[in-house]
Amino acid sequence: MNYAAPSLDLLATAVLILDERQIVRYLNPAAENLLGVSAHHALERPLSATLGECTDLVRVLESALHEGVSFTEHDLALHLLGQTLTLSATVTPLDTAPGSIVLELCAAGGSGRIARDEQVMSQTQASQTLLRQLAHEIRNPLGGIRGAAQLLEEELEESELKEYTQVIIQETNRLQSLLDRLLAPAKRPVVQAVNLHEVLERVRSLLMAEYPHLEIRRDYDISLPELEGDPEQLIQAVLNIARNGAQALEGSGRIVLKTRIARQVTLAMKRWKLALRVDVIDNGPGIPEEMRDQVFFPLISGREGGSGLGLTLAQTLVQRHEGAIYLDSQPGRTCFSIFLPIK
Repeated sequence: MNYAAPSLDLLATAVLILDERQIVRYLNPAAENLLGVSAHHALERPLSATLGECTDLVRVLESALHEGVSFTEHDLALHLLGQTLTLSATVTPLDTAPGSIVLELCAAGGSGRIARDEQVMSQTQASQTLLRQLAHEIRNPLGGIRGAAQLLEEELEESELKEYTQVIIQETNRLQSLLDRLLAPAKRPVVQAVNLHEVLERVRSLLMAEYPHLEIRRDYDISLPELEGDPEQLIQAVLNIARNGAQALEGSGRIVLKTRIARQVTLAMKRWKLALRVDVIDNGPGIPEEMRDQVFFPLISGREGGSGLGLTLAQTLVQRHEGAIYLDSQPGRTCFSIFLPIK
């Protein structure tokens, strides 16, 4: 029997069709994207090989087959690729194929994630605007303090007090550098064809030079198409995220650079058929739960001496490419996922 239906390929909802033995006979592109598995690896295999052993889902499947009616189960926890997905599942028996069922999966609160993305973007833009205005107000008196310290240093000549004027000058220079970064003009991407793996190899070489004891693994999908974007901005975005992981590892640990194709994704409230996904994964201590919703805000840093601008700049650069960054973190595994649309 031909289980596939062309119309199902166009759905944003993940759909799988199972036979009476719970063998996967069909899954649409949205299911491939949600579950992180290709049709090549999922078809003609038991559902448990793709989703793992989920007793709640098995119970819903059996209930639907026994009762012959549709069942919906919310807040199903599935453990896939080292991550926990909370899904809603609707199971419907197929009248045309006794024993077969249609399984629809969607992320719990999917529309809530879109709303949250919109809120985060709005908050980030508001924070950046406020900081830029504040930086303008600080810049002039800071320059006056530095100039006065330089004049005072000239008057002191060989006095031991010059040590204190040096502290003032050095600290004002540091603050001036921070202000310059805050006030950096919003440079539009210089768009050209970009090989994403060349971007990642550049990031890898820079990290290895900076952190020689760091282990950096590659997990590339070499079939990925080229991307339209600014290579320098993309290098800076990925480098900031990877460097953040290296600093969390204190220069000694493992970082994985992983690429995959993503289908039917929503980025910045816009739907795309295809996108490129880059995962930057480290095996560090993880990001505290109370900080996870704030890591992309300016001047928020969990590291002593950190400026809190690296991840903010990375998000800004990715947003200029109409992409998005998502975070999943627990002790021993932190994953920043960058999605970049293929236009």
